[in-house]
Amino acid sequence: MQCFLRAPKLNKSQENVLLEESQKVAALNGKRLGLQDDNDLKFLLRGSHLLKVKSNSWRRERFYKLQEDCKTIWQESKKMLRSPESQLFSIEDIQDVRAGHKTEGMEKYAKDVPEYRCFSIIFKDQRKNLDLIASSEVDANHWVAGLGKIIAKTNSMSQRQKLQHWIHACLRKADKNKDNKMSFKELKNFLKEVNIQVDDNYARQIFEQCDTSQTDTLEDDEIEVFYKLLTEREEIDQIFSQYSDAEQIMSLDNLVRFLQEEQREEDAGPELARSLIERYEPNETIKKELAMTKDGFLMYLLSDDGNVFDKAHRQVYQDMTKPLSHYFVSSSHNTYLMEDQLTGPSSTEAYIRALTKGCRCVELDCWDGPNSEPVIYHGYTLTSKILFCDVIKAIKNYAFKTSPYPVILSLENHCSIEQQKTMAHHLQTILQDALLLAPLDSNKYLPSPEQLKGKILIKGKKLSAEAEEVSDEDEAAEMEDESVKIEVESKKTTDKLKLAKQLSDTIVYCKSVHFEGFDDSSPRPFNEMASFSESKALKLAQESGTSFIHHNLKQLSRIYPAGWRTDSSNYNPIDMWNVGCQIVALNFQTKGTEMDMYQGLFQENGFCGYVLKPDFLQDQNSKFNPKHITEGPWRTRKKLQVKVISGQQLPKVNKSQNSIVDPRVIVEIHGVQRDNDKKQTRVIDNNGFNPNWKETFEFEIDVPKLALVRFMVEDFDASTKNDFIGQFTTPFTSLKQGYRHIHLLTKNGDSYPSATLFVHINILDA
Repeated sequence: MQCFLRAPKLNKSQENVLLEESQKVAALNGKRLGLQDDNDLKFLLRGSHLLKVKSNSWRRERFYKLQEDCKTIWQESKKMLRSPESQLFSIEDIQDVRAGHKTEGMEKYAKDVPEYRCFSIIFKDQRKNLDLIASSEVDANHWVAGLGKIIAKTNSMSQRQKLQHWIHACLRKADKNKDNKMSFKELKNFLKEVNIQVDDNYARQIFEQCDTSQTDTLEDDEIEVFYKLLTEREEIDQIFSQYSDAEQIMSLDNLVRFLQEEQREEDAGPELARSLIERYEPNETIKKELAMTKDGFLMYLLSDDGNVFDKAHRQVYQDMTKPLSHYFVSSSHNTYLMEDQLTGPSSTEAYIRALTKGCRCVELDCWDGPNSEPVIYHGYTLTSKILFCDVIKAIKNYAFKTSPYPVILSLENHCSIEQQKTMAHHLQTILQDALLLAPLDSNKYLPSPEQLKGKILIKGKKLSAEAEEVSDEDEAAEMEDESVKIEVESKKTTDKLKLAKQLSDTIVYCKSVHFEGFDDSSPRPFNEMASFSESKALKLAQESGTSFIHHNLKQLSRIYPAGWRTDSSNYNPIDMWNVGCQIVALNFQTKGTEMDMYQGLFQENGFCGYVLKPDFLQDQNSKFNPKHITEGPWRTRKKLQVKVISGQQLPKVNKSQNSIVDPRVIVEIHGVQRDNDKKQTRVIDNNGFNPNWKETFEFEIDVPKLALVRFMVEDFDASTKNDFIGQFTTPFTSLKQGYRHIHLLTKNGDSYPSATLFVHINILDA
């Protein structure tokens, strides 16, 4: 065991001043989190030495400490050139905290240390995991429990609380000399920090208005006045005043009227109004009078009830008893890759990330490995290799943490007979009862997600009943990557790929076959499925859209990116969904518009990874063709009116202190070709804190059940490419009407703590 050094000592007076100041700020922020007097929080605020683990030979002692803002961790660094910012990371960036040997790094490099001293911090973005060893079980427990509590409390904060927490953290950052007062210079720095540029005269005017003590600094209550002044929202005041009385109170009846007239709530009535007052009104006296203040009204508008996305759709609300082929299935391509498919690292962590994002179909490229153990990697490239058995263990542990519905393992099999037998052995011994090995009752259709809850299905080649081993003549045609396909085809004459019966027996409902064309006179068995490259699928969709839809009623279809996408870029999934393809596989590790749309669709139905297709994609008699829209049950024309009113707390994209964003909003419709459209607001110069647009757009949508609406904010730059700020994508059918907030997501699809757009949505029959 490596010994742990004590933290460097300060002299007594320094210690006391620092401690008193630190405790005051930390206590305030701990109270905001609802963790006052929590022992785990107190431990994190004191900090401790931990061993950071990177490899067998790299273990370094570092001092880690929770900052007084209760949202940032400081890590000591020996590198002299590192900036102070690079030594910090935000708790909001943490995806998960795992105790024990629960990452690849811990499995490989910390097996000699008892599990109870080990834990790992998993980040939301592509950042590497932070694997850490504590000096004792007690210390490890403090870190795991403490971080877990802060994450849970932060996530459960109201939007108003998150904003308050964020602004106070920025105030603290601007207070350079830590005297809990704000000079005029510090106020100007603070305004830049929160993304507003104002001229000196206006800044001075605000400052003097708040400096009632005339001490040329803001302190205590004056800072609170400044905070309230800063967060005033005129657009909310105007709406509230229309439905409130002279005392600025909204009665129960007026709230009902607002919910009916503006929000178009189906169940708008006294019962809904009462529940909103109960949930969001902070003033207990007003709450007892069954009324609402402006503060309560704003809290409602910032909540899930005021969200643009229908909160009822955050639950599994669709019929889950239909055949598997009637659902779109969240599916990943080259799941093992963390980056590109030429030299990027392979990792079990990539499977964990995909599964926790609701993915229900993952891909395993299997090759012969050393010591008779199959490996997974991108063949004939420099991507790193991971053991097949390690991947199956990760899948077993994480398959059903986000969703209870079935997971499909799509095998691309390049292994010898012996290593195929090993694969079959690992599947059965590791997955045990979760592995589906026999068909269920129905022999006409695929079973439903409900029937397959908690089950793992294998997709791959299957032997015919009479053969023990057969040459797999179609295997090369099924290969997804051109370079691999050429290599396999060149070997076929001398070294034909064969299939082991043990592996074949694991295939029940997802038998991989070569596509022979659409033949309605003799349909394929329902347990057979074909894979299509994006170009092949697009060609079929354009030339035979209706036939493709009929094919996808009983059969599963898997679509994968073209072989030339070596950078792991993605294709547009909408074209494939429009013809009913279920397993439309994208590179989850690659961010962009395509993954935004993917996440937008699959947040539907409780983020469970299965979304029921519209009725006309489930009907054997359907004449729907997305390329040629005719009259039919699919054509329920709608007029969508979107008023982009304002933005709140848009993040800096350029970290330079003097850089302020120039935001504009783009509203996009993605659906059948004739519905695709895009409109954008003007650019607001130098204001990311509270930009106001008040611009209205109108869209005509022919097939709303296949439409997604994407709201995107970018930082305009006349000389270079505009920077992405944030976005939110939703199915048209999940849009709520009226005054709504859109909670923006980062490039990685994670929530910003307080960045929103405020809009008004109106949907009319066209």
